[in-house]
Amino acid sequence: MYAYNDFDTAFLAERNRQFRAQVERRISGALTEDEFRPLRLMNGVYLQLHAYMLRVAIPYGTLNSAKMNQLAYLAEKWDKGYGHFTTRQNIQYNWPKLSDIPDMLDALGEVEMHATQTSGNTIRNVTADHFAGAAADEIEDPRPLAELIRQWSTDHPEFQFLGRKFKIAVSAGAKDRAVLKVHDLAVRIVQNDAGEVGYQIVVGGGLGRTPMIGKILHDFLPREDILPYIEAVVSVWNQIGRRDNKFKARIKITVHEHGLDDIRARVNERYASIRPGYTGADQALLAEIRAQFAAPQFREAPTAAFDLAYDADPLFRAWADSNLSEHRAPGYAIVTVSLKKHGATPGDASAEQMRTLAALAKQYGHDELRISHEQNVILPHVHKSDLPAIYAALREVELHTANIGMISDIIACPGMDYCALATARSIPVAQQIATRFDELKLEHDIGHLQIKISGCINACGHHHVGHIGILGLDRAGVENYQITLGGDATWDAALGERAGPGFAYDEIVPAIERLVQGYLELRLNEDETFIEAYRRLGLAPFKAHLYPEARAHAA
Repeated sequence: MYAYNDFDTAFLAERNRQFRAQVERRISGALTEDEFRPLRLMNGVYLQLHAYMLRVAIPYGTLNSAKMNQLAYLAEKWDKGYGHFTTRQNIQYNWPKLSDIPDMLDALGEVEMHATQTSGNTIRNVTADHFAGAAADEIEDPRPLAELIRQWSTDHPEFQFLGRKFKIAVSAGAKDRAVLKVHDLAVRIVQNDAGEVGYQIVVGGGLGRTPMIGKILHDFLPREDILPYIEAVVSVWNQIGRRDNKFKARIKITVHEHGLDDIRARVNERYASIRPGYTGADQALLAEIRAQFAAPQFREAPTAAFDLAYDADPLFRAWADSNLSEHRAPGYAIVTVSLKKHGATPGDASAEQMRTLAALAKQYGHDELRISHEQNVILPHVHKSDLPAIYAALREVELHTANIGMISDIIACPGMDYCALATARSIPVAQQIATRFDELKLEHDIGHLQIKISGCINACGHHHVGHIGILGLDRAGVENYQITLGGDATWDAALGERAGPGFAYDEIVPAIERLVQGYLELRLNEDETFIEAYRRLGLAPFKAHLYPEARAHAA
């Protein structure tokens, strides 16, 4: 894990000192809200429906126990005892007082954390595969590259006032767990036929009101070219991107309007002009960073305790089957801890739960934790012999839900409960869906099914790439929920297809129930997942179950 040096510490302290003075000027009235807005956004502070909100960066989703304990401390001292983990691998505090936020930032600095560039029209928190450094299908750990990009982009003088926000993701697995193709720019670490490691560059992805799937801009970029090439991409977009209309300012629109070939030519020209300025210092820095991400000393031990618990305890077995993933080290597993207890708010964790996770990471997990874009927490390095003890500890704080990848493992934005931009509620819909299918006891029969919910067209809940996507809108002052089907958040990314007319708030859960019951009737066998059945059959048979009155009328 990256550790701050003297420069990092001094930089952050000065940044926080400046913001403290800006907050004091806002409170005194010396700054208006309009004047204060760009200053607070540069430091991760939003003005939401009920209060200011602080968004804290968790770069590439990586934490240790000290950082997680400090997040718990912030939740108890300055918020309402909990935090909300987001699809950007950040954590949000929804109830701080503006006067307290400088103290919160200083407390974060004590454990080498910050809120810099978690908002505003700049390069946002760099995200990565949440199994990075542990996954069995990984070429190499992508987090050192993500850290290099983070350092390069922080306070970059050219990119602090972009036309719109710019999101970057990095991954190195055969399976895409970082939703690469819906980012403004994504780096996929790959190997060529000669066995050389390089980078595949994807550009122009994004969701929101104009969803688009990213396109491959460069198929194999040499290692030493990565920073100048990314700089060229952002610089070209910053120069030619739309600034007349904020809804058309994202790079996806620029790529769409100019065409991929034109963008590639412009990037190559810009790259050629700036490449000589990179003398290798970036690669030397990357080597230093990489040394801080050395793998833990994995231990060899019998796994009999796991085998015994798996055979004897059906609840433990169900949890192990759904929440464990293959680790690259023999005898180890990756544990995904669900923050989606049935009926709970997706992504919320109490201070007590955070402290439990911190303690488990320190005792059993080589002092590492990860936050996933799916709003769950990962213990990336756990020996199987320790899993029964971990499960028992998770049960004590209600973090033992066995539902990863299932219908109740729902991604949901805060919606109209918190967000000033939302047009409908997301959290109650997610809670009701999860509760309903828990009552029906169908979840494990349904199998892998991803539902994603957004409370407005900005798509923070990634509904476009959900197997079932739900978009809440305002229709003449009434909440209306559209359903899309067939979205995919993997490397074979696809946007969901709108099923038809929307549903009222009290109709959306019954509609989802009809849809899923229809899938169970339509699938070939128990092994055919929802997305596989949808790809085989298309929209029509699913639509017939969603809108039975239309089917009856047609008959």
